[in-house]
Amino acid sequence: MTLIAPTLQAFFTDRLAQQRQASPRTIAAYRDTLRLLLGFVLRQTGKLPSVLDWDDLDATVISAFLHHLEHERGNSIRTRNVRLTAIRSLFSYAALRHPEHAALIARVLAIPPKRFDKRIVTFLTAPEIDALLAAPDQARWEGRRDRALMLLAVQTGLRVSELTGLNCAEVTLGAGANVRCEGKGRKQRAVPLTGPVEAVLRVWLKERAGRPTDPLFPTRTGRRLSRDAVALRVSTHAGTAAQRCPSLQGKRVHPHVLRHSCAMTLLQAGVDTSVIALWLGHAGVRSTDAYVHADITIKEKALALTTPATARRGRYRPPDKVLAFLESL
Repeated sequence: MTLIAPTLQAFFTDRLAQQRQASPRTIAAYRDTLRLLLGFVLRQTGKLPSVLDWDDLDATVISAFLHHLEHERGNSIRTRNVRLTAIRSLFSYAALRHPEHAALIARVLAIPPKRFDKRIVTFLTAPEIDALLAAPDQARWEGRRDRALMLLAVQTGLRVSELTGLNCAEVTLGAGANVRCEGKGRKQRAVPLTGPVEAVLRVWLKERAGRPTDPLFPTRTGRRLSRDAVALRVSTHAGTAAQRCPSLQGKRVHPHVLRHSCAMTLLQAGVDTSVIALWLGHAGVRSTDAYVHADITIKEKALALTTPATARRGRYRPPDKVLAFLESL
């Protein structure tokens, strides 16, 4: 019998921290996955993590854990696959240290990721963006902070982790105004700021009055905002904005929707997809294809190029209300 605990500790201190030099976000994601897994096993078997051996984490247990994530915790298939990636990374490391468990480890590594439907990305139109940015109460400190945060997110397309990780010193104002951040894969990038966004950030930085290493968007107590806090603020303001902008009703607005909205604004302005990929910090241009699929105007322009010269321009409009109703079914 071989205990898991020493290998688990070495996985974080040796493999992730020393050999791979994984980012703090990657380490935190792997930590959360294994914490959930060990908690699940504790509830199922009553065994403490410190006394578990590899036979307690066979393919059957791992599959049951993945099923638990989907059907009891309500996680998406994408999240389920991310958790599986963390588990596979641990077992790949364990295969080198415990060849006596090679068969058990191989069965766990053979668990495949689950396929999922790729939905069209959700984004906000210009009127919806204006309504959302007008929602925070500018008479309150939190409202001014939230408006600056959302305005920066819509214009730069920063991920929520990049927004919460920003420090005051990472915003450059004046000539060549930009914001610098570190994204996925430790890739650093600088995104230019428009005049209106620069003006809002200039006022906010003066009111914020923070040191260079202080978070740009803090809580009232000066701590860094969490991802959940940003998501809650965005959804709250979206609910307020929906009262004045009916098209927001029924849309699930979260921080990543602001990133999608930035990409769609650039795409509809005619910016090349390779530039958009660099702007957003994508690993490759293919990641930007989702926005091309979501933009119906680009497809309509392509359709117009193939329309016979004798055809009348414009969309088809049913000539009668009854026909219009039947067409909508």
